[in-house]
Amino acid sequence: MLRKTISLFALVCILNSCNNSADTATTPSDTTSKDNHEHAAATATAPELPTIPDNAKVYFKNLKDGQSLSSPLMIEMGIDDMALDTANGIIKPASGHHHILIGLDSMAAGITVPKDSVHLHYGNAQSTAEIKLPPGTHKLTLQFADALHRSYGRRLTSTVTVTIK
Repeated sequence: MLRKTISLFALVCILNSCNNSADTATTPSDTTSKDNHEHAAATATAPELPTIPDNAKVYFKNLKDGQSLSSPLMIEMGIDDMALDTANGIIKPASGHHHILIGLDSMAAGITVPKDSVHLHYGNAQSTAEIKLPPGTHKLTLQFADALHRSYGRRLTSTVTVTIK
C-alpha cells in the first residue's frame, strides 16, 4: 500500500512539473506581446487624468533654492487651487497628494510615481514630512499626483536644491 501511494505521488509530481514547464515556456516576443497587451488593456480602463485648474501651483513652503540645512529635514508642502486628498484610488476633480523626488526631475503627466527610496509618497494627504539626507547637495522635487499616483506633470512640480551640513 505504501509503495502504491509513493508511486502515485511521484507520478503526480512528474505530471505537474511537465505541465508547469509548458505553461512558462515562452519566447521573448511572446512575453513582450503579452505584457504590451496587458498594459494596453490596463491603460484603456484607467480614467483620464483630471484637469488642472489654471492657477494651481505646488511649492515648498519652508525651503528656498540654495538653502543650507541640517538633517533630518522638516518639509512643508503647499498646493494652491487643488484639494489635498488621500491616494484612495477614487479620482476626484482638482485633487491629489504630494510626492518628494530625491535627486530627480519632475515626471511626465500620467506616469505613475514609483514607490522607492527616491520617490517618497504622502498618500495620506500629508502636508509635512521629515526626511533624512546625508551631508551634501541634494535636488528635491515636489510632485503632485492624483489618487492613482499618476503625476500631474511639470505644471504641478517645484524643485529646490539644498545643501545638508
